Amino acid sequence: QVVLVESGGGLVQAGGSLRLSCAASRSISSISAMGWYRQAPGKQRELVAVITSDGNTNYADSVKGRFTFSRNNLKNTAYLQMNSLKPEDTANYYCNAAWLGDGTVYWGKGTLVTVSS
Repeated sequence: QVVLVESGGGLVQAGGSLRLSCAASRSISSISAMGWYRQAPGKQRELVAVITSDGNTNYADSVKGRFTFSRNNLKNTAYLQMNSLKPEDTANYYCNAAWLGDGTVYWGKGTLVTVSS
């Protein structure tokens, strides 16, 4: 069983920055994919960014140029640096991950980001 734990959420003013972390209980050097998702109240969960095993990273159009997905394999931790935050970025942010040879997609419990105007 893999555990993913998100942290770093909080309240920030529009234009500010936050860095979210996703700590995994398994080495992330062998992931097949790892992603950040978010879900705002009353809305469906949406993809924010995803990194694949070959290192390619893709972002939702709404966060391109503002958010950066990175990872530290030695710490088994992924990060989402969020700059120029907007009120519409307010949501619960979740990370997920899948590993090569393991068909299960694991999810964290989320961290809340609130951006005030």
